[in-house]
Amino acid sequence: MAYDESIFSRSFSEYELKKLGCVALTICFITTFSFCIILRQPVLNFEVSVAFGLKMLIGSVKFDEPSRTLKPIYNLSNSRSEVLEMNGDIRIHGSSSTIFVASNLLVEDSHSNWTLQPYARKADVFVMQYIKKWSIKHHTVGIFPICHRNFSIPAIVFSTGGYAGNQFHDFTDLLIPLYLTSQPFNRTVLFLITDKRYSWISKYKEILNKLSDYEVVNIDKKSQVMCFPKLVFGLKSHKEFGINPSEFPYHSINDFRNFLRNTYSLEREAINDYYSSKRRLRMLIVSRNNTRFLKNEGEVGNMARGLGFEVVVREIEQNISLVARFVNSFDVIMGVHGAGLTNMVFLPDNAVVVEIVPFGLENLAEPYFRIPSKEMKLRYLEYKVSLNESSLLGKYADDSDVYKDPGGLQKKGFLRFRSVYLDNQDVNLDCGRFRDTLLQALEILKN
Repeated sequence: MAYDESIFSRSFSEYELKKLGCVALTICFITTFSFCIILRQPVLNFEVSVAFGLKMLIGSVKFDEPSRTLKPIYNLSNSRSEVLEMNGDIRIHGSSSTIFVASNLLVEDSHSNWTLQPYARKADVFVMQYIKKWSIKHHTVGIFPICHRNFSIPAIVFSTGGYAGNQFHDFTDLLIPLYLTSQPFNRTVLFLITDKRYSWISKYKEILNKLSDYEVVNIDKKSQVMCFPKLVFGLKSHKEFGINPSEFPYHSINDFRNFLRNTYSLEREAINDYYSSKRRLRMLIVSRNNTRFLKNEGEVGNMARGLGFEVVVREIEQNISLVARFVNSFDVIMGVHGAGLTNMVFLPDNAVVVEIVPFGLENLAEPYFRIPSKEMKLRYLEYKVSLNESSLLGKYADDSDVYKDPGGLQKKGFLRFRSVYLDNQDVNLDCGRFRDTLLQALEILKN
């Protein structure tokens, strides 16, 4: 605000002006000191106190939301992951798994410590016992470790432990959350990885290079103290194999799919791009050799060929760059419920996903693949395996809960449920019954 000095000076004598100035300065100091007592914050020095008092007098400090601009820690956690955004003087000592956060004047709870794990599946008690625990120390005063390396860019701390290596969890627990967390930084961010798996880093190096301009750091091996102006601990996760576009940073799963298309230079954005009535529709049958094996996949493949599909039966390999381009060339992906169906993320829009759901796994099909496929602009078909098509038939008594109440068995504990329905079940499809599903896929694609 500007004042007319000539009018103001004519209203008082020089002596009165000096006296008024001293009174105003005293009021500022007393007011500031009073607020510091109320807020239980120390008066750091006279200049800061007077400046703060003047701001209060002219109305530039608002106490209805004091932490909006000065709060050093924001808790962004949800039911899936623990996430803290830290600002200001952040010091991280990797070998002791400790992060130090300096407080400021307007933090009420200035002496807080947390023990957290940076992996986006916090409700899974089984897997979280294998994730390194980190100590986060937040203090107003105290002696902090000296910075050995100072950075002017932000950093993100996350774990590549847990279920990393399983492709579904690679995307659900790591890649999609990392995409969401790092996007606001526009590649100007450093990835600090704990529980580092070198094979995981190598497998997804193209994605990591697109999200950050810097080499990843194995933070567990760093004995020096690294200092940052901003650090995000943990990864933002919305749901299984998906993104909620109404939540910050307001991206969708299709934004992520476009990101993958650019990362791996995928040619087909939609099946319409290359559709021709003379071209045979291509179907990929994802083969499994361990659990949930499709015993008659050869017979199923031949039946699909007889209906007009060009069929490839193959187990998904580890080179994700090759896999992305390979899967992008198909119009249909089909397979028994499992991580291999995660590769539908590379399909062109309007392609078809056919999930063969083993007996007892109906509750897993919806959140893992049915809902995500629809959000990815894919068409989803589900074939529920009957007990007569399952290898579980005859393994248990006729009145066993394994047959009568799979959902009830799941509620008693996932490990037991998994050992029965996921780890010890193969399927042998009734081709006469399954044929209708293939005809439905064919009809969807042609229309």
